[in-house]
Amino acid sequence: MPFPPLLTALHTLPRSARDSLLVVLAAALVLLPQLPHLPLWASAITAGLLLWRALLAWRVEPLPKAWLKALILLCVVALTATQFKTIFGPAAGAALIVQLLALKTLEMHARRDAMVVFFLGFFSLITVFIESQSLVTTALVLLALWWLLAALINAHRPVGQPRWRELLRQAASLLLWGLPLMVVLFVFFPRLPPLWGLPTDGLQGTTGLSEDMQVGQVASLAQDSSVALRVRFGDGVPPAQQQLYFRGPVLSHFDGRNWTATPFTPWGRQANNPPVEALEPGPGLEYEVTLEPHRQRWLLTLEATPQPPVLAQRSVRPSGQAQWMSPQPITEVLRYQAQAILRFRYGEQLTAQEQAQLRQLPAGSNPRTLAMGQQLRQAHGQDDQALIAAALKHLRTGGYTYTLTPGVYPSDTADAFWFDIQRGFCEHIASAFAVLMRSAGIPARIVTGYQGGERNAVDGLWTVRQSDAHAWTEVWLPGQGWLRIDPTAAVAPDRIELLQRLAPPPTLFSGTVGRMFNPNMLQQLRANWEALNQRWNDWVLSYNSTQQSQLFNHWNLSDWSSTRLALGLGGFVGGLLALAGAWRWHRWHQRDPWLRLLDQARRRLLAAGLADAPWLGPRQLAQALQNQWGPSSQSAQDWLLAMEQWRYASHSSPRPSLQPLRRNFRAVHWPPALKK
Repeated sequence: MPFPPLLTALHTLPRSARDSLLVVLAAALVLLPQLPHLPLWASAITAGLLLWRALLAWRVEPLPKAWLKALILLCVVALTATQFKTIFGPAAGAALIVQLLALKTLEMHARRDAMVVFFLGFFSLITVFIESQSLVTTALVLLALWWLLAALINAHRPVGQPRWRELLRQAASLLLWGLPLMVVLFVFFPRLPPLWGLPTDGLQGTTGLSEDMQVGQVASLAQDSSVALRVRFGDGVPPAQQQLYFRGPVLSHFDGRNWTATPFTPWGRQANNPPVEALEPGPGLEYEVTLEPHRQRWLLTLEATPQPPVLAQRSVRPSGQAQWMSPQPITEVLRYQAQAILRFRYGEQLTAQEQAQLRQLPAGSNPRTLAMGQQLRQAHGQDDQALIAAALKHLRTGGYTYTLTPGVYPSDTADAFWFDIQRGFCEHIASAFAVLMRSAGIPARIVTGYQGGERNAVDGLWTVRQSDAHAWTEVWLPGQGWLRIDPTAAVAPDRIELLQRLAPPPTLFSGTVGRMFNPNMLQQLRANWEALNQRWNDWVLSYNSTQQSQLFNHWNLSDWSSTRLALGLGGFVGGLLALAGAWRWHRWHQRDPWLRLLDQARRRLLAAGLADAPWLGPRQLAQALQNQWGPSSQSAQDWLLAMEQWRYASHSSPRPSLQPLRRNFRAVHWPPALKK
């Protein structure tokens, strides 16, 4: 077993080396929740610096020279500026602070340097919540906070050899003491808007859909099982899975290979979504979405959602393309309620200029698809419905394959799909179909989003994952408006009707896990974990001013003014502090009065420079006084010996009062305290 020798070696290290290892471990735990949001090189540099500092402490070797640390600092700043084009802003600042934290550990010569590390660590933990407020992130932050507090307590105990177990216990006690105050402030403190005003370094999310689509991009999401959104449907029977189309970016511009979205209308200008006409009577489908942050402005809504979603502390606006937009990028978990019409018609009015733009194709691109579209037009005349049906029939019967790994596509992607490769994922199929429709003179565009979902048996919510990312086609027909055509359903009907996803190629890790655990057990564990995450979203992340007002109404606090509420909150906090002080006073006075008096003498001698004072008895303290200060400390030596006599000599019952020794304590000539 390697751990007992390791622990033995740890206990034999000098106090300064053990303290340095404790600080380095705390800094490493601060880095842990930052890892998903840092560039790989920044994580590697930070981990390397911390490992280097730990080895120096373990081997009790000197710290690096100042010129070497200055060179590392210049490299860190230069790499950060190169990666983020700045050293300011949330992402660049967080990456830089974490690296500076690791670099600072290489110059810990005194407690003052350790304090700088602690403050950088606490600040770095705050920056994590700008990127993520998930349950896992919170747990990792609490773990790092626990170790930081333990290291901070250790820094305030400059003498002796405090055990790490004792330090961690004291830090946990402090966290538990702060827990009631944290809960009270969370519930009663006014709910402020999130940090939307912070500058963002880019609106492209690390995963998920974006406002452009390169052929092959959506296929990469099929290997990502992370949650994109969760949906709770209202009373009644939820819709079938094949009806669950969550509308995301609408891509209208095609350059021969890439599809891009129409630029947003500036927020100050009005952009209206086309009116939606229900094709069957009855109320719409009510649903509630819990959307994971994706750093874009669009909301994921069911097709079609004619009225703006209802959400707290944000306004929404239409995009003009049957989408709903947020004024700021969505960087935190967002919840909103909406109502959808599943059978609908919309967008019947389209100007001649808009129709022409939606038929445009780059000159010289995809010539064989262009010829195929013209042949379809000649064969079916002005019957657009028959033309579309013929194209879908060709997809069903032409030997096309739905796959995650179609190979590398050339620049003419539509030609490659229709005539050469004949294999592809949903974006290959939708893109080729849209190009074919434009070649035949039919306005067409791509819609990306998510299709399908799975019901969590634990909480009844529908979970939509990144692996449900999908692309489909919209075509515009006179008198009918925009029609959703999903050509993937023609190639792979099971993908839409039975929601059979393509499984990514197995890896060594996934194969090993699959052999070790029952798949049903893993599925149940995932369902429970996601239900727990949803509870976290419900009770913590979604606790906004509206829910706070509802809670105050339930507790009959809605009539309280802000001043009265502040006074009540302050009184409660003051009462908690008074209770804590009373408990500490009670614990202090429960101690042996003789020990309390001896502790006062020990503190005097410790301040005078007697390092071993906290662990010596009265006679040993007297001997140490004689050795260090000689006859000038005789009165203090006599007092200490009298303390020993009072404690250990035989006395008649009852024991004499300790009051004379207390009075003499103030008259004793103690060695003067050292100047700091």
